[in-house]
Amino acid sequence: MKAVGYQKSLPIDDASSLVDFEAAKPEPKGRDIRVAVKAISANPVDYKVRKRAAPPAGQTKILGYDAAGIIDAIGPDVTLFKPGDEVFYAGSILRQGTNSEFHLVDERIVGAKPKTLSFAQSAALPLTSITAWELLFDRLGAVPGKSVDPRTLLIIGGAGGVGSILIQLARRLTGLTVVASASRPESQEWCLDLGAHAVIDHARPMKEQIEKLKLPPVALIASLTNTEQHYKALADIIAPQGKFGLIDDPQEFTFSVFKGKAVSVHWESMFTRSSFQTPDMIAQHNLLNDVADLIDKGVLRTTLDQAFGAINAANLKRAHALLESGKSRGKIVLEGW
Repeated sequence: MKAVGYQKSLPIDDASSLVDFEAAKPEPKGRDIRVAVKAISANPVDYKVRKRAAPPAGQTKILGYDAAGIIDAIGPDVTLFKPGDEVFYAGSILRQGTNSEFHLVDERIVGAKPKTLSFAQSAALPLTSITAWELLFDRLGAVPGKSVDPRTLLIIGGAGGVGSILIQLARRLTGLTVVASASRPESQEWCLDLGAHAVIDHARPMKEQIEKLKLPPVALIASLTNTEQHYKALADIIAPQGKFGLIDDPQEFTFSVFKGKAVSVHWESMFTRSSFQTPDMIAQHNLLNDVADLIDKGVLRTTLDQAFGAINAANLKRAHALLESGKSRGKIVLEGW
């Protein structure tokens, strides 16, 4: 099968940073399904792994987590799917990735593809949807249901992949007031179009902007990017007894700034359930099915922003470079071989 991978951690402009190669088609065992991959999307975790995790000498590591495709074979213990089913999912960080023609994934972290979306549109969704859903409901404890919630959720980095879904989930499924941050006009417009009640600029003092909006207390904060730059200012903004969630990897982070307000801090990693084979691992199967249902009912929409062509090393290098620049919006998708 065709695949894209790397043998050494190299800058993305190096010719060998990502390469096209041929690999053996994997065989499903246990609860694994084998998916004929039709489309994938690129995420910041792709380039972070490429930069930090070189495979053993002589081996080629395949990146990629998001995928949409058709099941072509199943392991003996599979009960949720059958060959021919169309699926979407975000894979496991401990296994070979989705930048390959065929891919193995545990059925418990796979959902049925939205019926109303193409493979490309569907591939934009899984990783960010799982991250946003778990962050909002499992970590920050937001309550699903449209009853009035007298609190504000502040989303730092609202125009990115996770932010683009989180805005929609919070606005469509909860009674929270939703404020997103974005620094560029096109990103601010994107956040408002997705449903944010208001947008602030995280490149300027945020507390003053929040105060001018005269909103309910900012009791929940989702810090999706550049947490180390913003967390001290956010500790000043957050309401007493609030909840602060983050998904990135701040080099410097001092928990004590939240102590006086008794603010709880929550990390979200959507790979936790698959990495540790948690008893509730199937929650991601159910979650993705719920997302697909909400898409098909018109409640949520895909966050696909740019299509970069076929799945190959050259196009994936373009995707990695754009993600590393910090100037991407929504999701970048590649489709076909």
